[in-house]
Amino acid sequence: MSPHRTRVLVADDHPLYREGVVRAIKERPDLELVCECDDGRAALEEIRRLEPDVALLDVKMPELDGTGVLNAVDREKLPTRIAFLSAYLDAPVVYTAVAGGAAAYLSKEADRQEICDAIAAVARGQTVFAAEAQAGIAQEVRMRREDDRPALSAREQEVLALTAKGRSAPQIAEQLYLSTATVKTHLQRLYEKLGVSDRAAAVAEAMRRGLLE
Repeated sequence: MSPHRTRVLVADDHPLYREGVVRAIKERPDLELVCECDDGRAALEEIRRLEPDVALLDVKMPELDGTGVLNAVDREKLPTRIAFLSAYLDAPVVYTAVAGGAAAYLSKEADRQEICDAIAAVARGQTVFAAEAQAGIAQEVRMRREDDRPALSAREQEVLALTAKGRSAPQIAEQLYLSTATVKTHLQRLYEKLGVSDRAAAVAEAMRRGLLE
């Protein structure tokens, strides 16, 4: 019995580049090209019809872009794993693809063997991201984490830290030499900034956003 070959669909609207990738796939005994497309809409239709193991997509394509295809595959719970091969390595683009469930994000600068090896790895359930893409993901995660942190005053940060330790408003007031009413005002502002309505939720949300150690 011959070993299973990974069934691959390729979608890219640049014919010369696509031709090179297709040729490399055809030369690999462990890979089988089942379809090639030049736009995202056609790619999605063929993914639905053929259910290849891996779909290798460009991010920017006519009709429907790569992330649109990825979202549809995820929404419809299709078994095909999505790998992106793109000249676009901008942090927000890479982050959106990874957050959407992409199994690989490769640069078009990658050589043909790297691409084929990545397809095989994705078919085995692994994830593969180009070094440039990894840097972009890390950068975007940091930026989004910072954007998710509300600006707290030094006093609000103190009140939050003591609240997390289980101190009551009167106890916080005594420790910080404030009136209880002032502490309650700080707590109310904290609730508003964190989008919560009580102390327990404030502590949980602050921890989620990295505002508490």
